[in-house]
Amino acid sequence: MRIKKGILTVNFFLAGMAAVYLPTRAAGQSIFHVVPTPNNPSVGAGGQNNGLFAVSASSPRDIWAVGQTVIHFDGATWTEFSAPHIKGRFANQLDGVADISPTDAWAVGSFAGTTILGPGPEQELVIEHWDGTQWSVFPSPPFDNPNVVAELSAITAISGTDIWAVGGAEGGNLFEHWDGTAWTPAIAFLGGAFATGAASADATDDVWAVGFSGLSSAKASPFVAHFNGSTWQSVPSVPFASPISAAFNGVLARAPNNVWAVGTIAEVLNGPTSTLIEHYDGNAWSVVPSPSVGQNQSNVLRGITAVSPTDIWAFGDFLAADGSGNQMTLLLHWDGTSWTLAPSPNPEMGSILIDTLDAGVTTGRNVWIVGSQLPGSVGNGFIDTLAIHSTTEAGAGSN
Repeated sequence: MRIKKGILTVNFFLAGMAAVYLPTRAAGQSIFHVVPTPNNPSVGAGGQNNGLFAVSASSPRDIWAVGQTVIHFDGATWTEFSAPHIKGRFANQLDGVADISPTDAWAVGSFAGTTILGPGPEQELVIEHWDGTQWSVFPSPPFDNPNVVAELSAITAISGTDIWAVGGAEGGNLFEHWDGTAWTPAIAFLGGAFATGAASADATDDVWAVGFSGLSSAKASPFVAHFNGSTWQSVPSVPFASPISAAFNGVLARAPNNVWAVGTIAEVLNGPTSTLIEHYDGNAWSVVPSPSVGQNQSNVLRGITAVSPTDIWAFGDFLAADGSGNQMTLLLHWDGTSWTLAPSPNPEMGSILIDTLDAGVTTGRNVWIVGSQLPGSVGNGFIDTLAIHSTTEAGAGSN
């Protein structure tokens, strides 16, 4: 079950921590370990839901994870914070976060409008800012049509005065830019959607956003957009023959000639899905072989993060093939030569597993990946936060 947009030798050490956790690792055991995370205690009309969809860090002691709740890591523990509109409801969520410094962070998403209770669109975008003390709503420029349905689904920062947020509005692609003073929106009709996508930048003139194009995510093609410093344009990815359906959910821009995009692909419409990974070398996109779990199990990659060019993690989840409904975390690792499956932890709570990994970030050699878990049985209907962590055994690097 996917909540966001309805689509389905280990060193635990951070500078300044009072303790160091060095668990032993048996053969086949994941180098990642689940770290306790809090959940929003409020219960609203939509229930108590705490899925995490995005994460960003300015340092090992300043990490924000957002979704249907907002939590922060200070180098020792995760703590829950309140944010406007985010009260554990399905319809209200933050889908992107950019952590610039301990006193400057941005989050974007959407929340249910006021159509039923009064005038206004059914869905409204939201931009929120952290000033070191609290999260508050930051005004977004109005659209010409006050009733337009709009949302922001991802954000990426080059600096504190050069930030892009992407989403959708009026049936087109919405690009909003922060220059340190104001957000400026622009709508382009590039033929795709970022509803379940992501954004990443390595320079002012090298910004990428990915998603899917097509009538629906069930019969779609990967969609890629690029900002070259002056305009946003669509960029062809690898074409697939019909009726294959494919979509991108995550992107990582490390250099103009080193960009990764991850997602999912189905060889049979509405059939089992496999992992999809493509790489951009500065000239064109190409498919890089990636493993999946099982032959008839649905696999999906939702994000990607890197420690170095030869230490990259892609992550998501897969469904059990036995019909049990178990949904388990999925980890893939790139060593500079090939992608391989890596053991991934699943919190063992209740009779049915529903664990997903949605977003990741690296700070030096520390890798954090966040997502969601459904504790107990499916019947309780409440989603909890999930975070896993590892300190890589490779040399230090950055994302």
